[in-house]
Amino acid sequence: MTIFTIPNESHLPLAPLVDLMQVAQAAAANLTFDIKYASTDNFTGQMVYPQARCFIMKEAAQALLNVAVDLKPHGYGLRIFDAYRPWYVTAYFWEHYPDSHLYLADPAEGSRHNRGCAVDLSLYDLKTGQEIEMPSAYDEFNEKSHLNYMGGTAAQNAMRDVLQNAMHAHRFSSHPHEWWHFDYENWHNYRVRDDEFEQLI
Repeated sequence: MTIFTIPNESHLPLAPLVDLMQVAQAAAANLTFDIKYASTDNFTGQMVYPQARCFIMKEAAQALLNVAVDLKPHGYGLRIFDAYRPWYVTAYFWEHYPDSHLYLADPAEGSRHNRGCAVDLSLYDLKTGQEIEMPSAYDEFNEKSHLNYMGGTAAQNAMRDVLQNAMHAHRFSSHPHEWWHFDYENWHNYRVRDDEFEQLI
């Protein structure tokens, strides 16, 4: 068993986190939630989170509401898969899934998720409630998940671009290997944290 140490970033403040589910409900926003790591429907095949909760930096939460407003006239909403992730989960992924390191954050540095400044998401159809088809599934760790992958259908590639453009318009940046992953601006200004969800409620 490898012993990992959480990065010492005590000189940085903690990002102010909010419960995105509550924020979305209060705003009647077109955000739905499918917290993958609170189920077995993820790359580990195991239930990683004890409950389906979703926390994120306050400014990023407002930005997501704005993205949803932009998408509504086009018939789309946002489906959220993950946001704040405790550091111990990052360490667990890194130790137990070495073949997926290209797609995983090194716990020695921590991830943007650990700071509460990243979100994993996709689009859904407002009329049907069905998730929009992308070039790959969530957490499908291969070239199909890369932003430069052009092997999907024209419709899949186009919808990936719709998502990317909508998020970029509100200060999110992309991950080149994961079409679903977005970092909110200035994430590096906040420290890695390891709080359980229960500690944030």
